[in-house]
Amino acid sequence: MGTRRLDQMPPQSNFAGLLGIEIVKVTPAEVICRMRVTEAMANRNGVLHGGAMMTLADNAAGSAAFINSDADQTNTTVEAKTNFMRAVKVGDVLTARCVPLQAGRRIQVLQVTVTRSDGKVAAVTTQTHLLLEWDG
Repeated sequence: MGTRRLDQMPPQSNFAGLLGIEIVKVTPAEVICRMRVTEAMANRNGVLHGGAMMTLADNAAGSAAFINSDADQTNTTVEAKTNFMRAVKVGDVLTARCVPLQAGRRIQVLQVTVTRSDGKVAAVTTQTHLLLEWDG
């Protein structure tokens, strides 16, 4: 099993773009993404909706799975578990750091730690990705 180069990664999804997710770093050992929390992402309590936080984590994990797979493969999330630890206010900037716990040929297990601007952990997500043959 090999790894891909960053220039082989397709563009982010339109949904990731809608949320303003920025990919900061992509290597086989670490992926870092950022997202500024906007009013449109708030839940009824006025803080970040959990689904938006999970989308940030999924984007980081999917990017890590992709960069750690062969050129003829793609990946899909088959399991995701998120522990929400702290609320995130509108205007804050989140950083998601993903590291592979296991980067196998068929299954990858990835962990994403999402931190707020003050450095405190807002959430931790563990995901399992299935690698699939893909001809584009």
